[in-house]
Amino acid sequence: MMGRTVCGLVLTIAAQGHDITAKVTWSREISRLMAKHCATCHRDGGSAFPLSTFQQVQPKAAAIAKAVSERRMPPFGAVKGFGELMDDQSLTQEQIELISNWVASGAPEGDPTYLPKEPVKTAPQKIEPQTGPEWVAVDQKRLATTATFSAIRARALPEGASIRVVAQKPNGVIEPLIWFYRYDPKFARTYFFRKPVTLPAGTRILMSAPDATVALLTARAR
Repeated sequence: MMGRTVCGLVLTIAAQGHDITAKVTWSREISRLMAKHCATCHRDGGSAFPLSTFQQVQPKAAAIAKAVSERRMPPFGAVKGFGELMDDQSLTQEQIELISNWVASGAPEGDPTYLPKEPVKTAPQKIEPQTGPEWVAVDQKRLATTATFSAIRARALPEGASIRVVAQKPNGVIEPLIWFYRYDPKFARTYFFRKPVTLPAGTRILMSAPDATVALLTARAR
């Protein structure tokens, strides 16, 4: 009986020390998430209004939750995990839910002692891979010769459209290239593949919208 009592006491103390039902707070979770995914633009001297402190974020909490749940922010413009793309700053579904839960619980600040000790460092400007001529493709267009591509970008997409682009190789294998999400020309960019994509002659480019046009940028030989 004594053993059961001691065991129960230990479990109770452990549960109190690690409360899995604790609310998400700015100091412990949200500040780190936003520093990693938002501070490049949303900072003092950045290209958008600063969101570095609780005082700056708290009045905008509901708007932030709406923007991330609709995947408008961070504005990567492509579905995460569809195709192998560089510099993907978009949030995972778990991160989106973390922000939503924080806002739903009243956007609490939490204990400031949990804030990151190191100042936020903006990422250094990355040198983009050099590219060669572009190959413009519409739905069903075929490659005449084998080619290696390092990047892809929109040429003509309907604003607000979400469009999947894949390559169907002659053997039937499908290779996802990119899934444009709610295309916004204000945030148009070139998407570089993590590794150059080589497509054999006869490969067809398939798109989920027949009126879309994209450009594939060939990899420049070193």
